[in-house]
Amino acid sequence: MLLAIFGFLELSLTDILDILLLALIIFIVFRWIKGSSAMSIFVAIISLYLIRVIVSAFNMRMMTALMETVLDVGVLALIVIFQPEIRKFLIRLGNRYMNSTQGKELFNRIFGRKGSNITMGEEVNDLTEACRRMSEDKTGALIVIAHSTPLDEIISTGDRIDASIHRRLIMNLFFKNSPLHDGALVISGGRIVAARCTLPITEKTDIPANYGMRHKAAIGITEETDADAVVVSEETGRISFVKGGVVTPIQNINELKLLLGTSLGE
Repeated sequence: MLLAIFGFLELSLTDILDILLLALIIFIVFRWIKGSSAMSIFVAIISLYLIRVIVSAFNMRMMTALMETVLDVGVLALIVIFQPEIRKFLIRLGNRYMNSTQGKELFNRIFGRKGSNITMGEEVNDLTEACRRMSEDKTGALIVIAHSTPLDEIISTGDRIDASIHRRLIMNLFFKNSPLHDGALVISGGRIVAARCTLPITEKTDIPANYGMRHKAAIGITEETDADAVVVSEETGRISFVKGGVVTPIQNINELKLLLGTSLGE
């Protein structure tokens, strides 16, 4: 009797696919916003939708009309409330495809770009050596290496430089008494394009307690874009390489050199 009320007695293949797709969407959204402040809002929306299904199944016309109005207006409200989260989700979705081999090949074909065969041995050596020296001196540093995702908004928050990658310049920029030491250094197209840039902070809550603001900013920018980041801790002098929101502690300088060579060569 209860199944008949809710219309679940007769299920076609289309109905089963419909239910599975809805469950998949709810699971993806749940995993996406898990641990953030949006979680409580998402639970409230699901609750309202379930109430709407129940009152519609019992043919409560006034309550059904009321819940439909609330949900219709709620869609517009959700777009406004979740605008930053929606933007991040779309950027991550696009970056995931663009970072794949097929995506890069298609992008290069459409825009007539050829694969990068440029070797940046000297730039890699200078950047690696600068990180090594800053690590020894415990000079805090945050370096972002841009790829296909434009970082114009990030660059506009800092001071434009447009200079070649050189170890002495990088060390001077992050020197504690330098007016440009606070913030991130952005490298794009094999050149230093800006310094003292402000980066988005990750909303993850499961970050180790020993990670400071530089690590959180590095995770944030690599989550939202396809850029890579290098962090030199001011407290410990340890170097970390961040890609796709994942922090990789550097064990030796050769490991860093290899990662930077791959990042700058993309």
